[in-house]
Amino acid sequence: MDKYGNINDSNKEFVEKIGTVREALPDAKFSIELDEEEKLVVGYISGKMRKARIKVMPGDKVKVQFSPYDENTGRIVFRMKNI
Repeated sequence: MDKYGNINDSNKEFVEKIGTVREALPDAKFSIELDEEEKLVVGYISGKMRKARIKVMPGDKVKVQFSPYDENTGRIVFRMKNI
């Protein structure tokens, strides 16, 4: 709930999927191959990851949020730990 009393369900609007970064593209974008589907999508780093200076390299597993309106472009919101 925000300060005006509205209920904020913004996370329910997004679809989250796991993928692997294939290559780095210009303008801090990345080519990502989704695990569930054999599909390449374009992803960009979220603002909090940029602010925290979290680096994303090719080969990293990432969590990507998609809008229900555009399944080809997503926001990278989490980089999985490589062990």
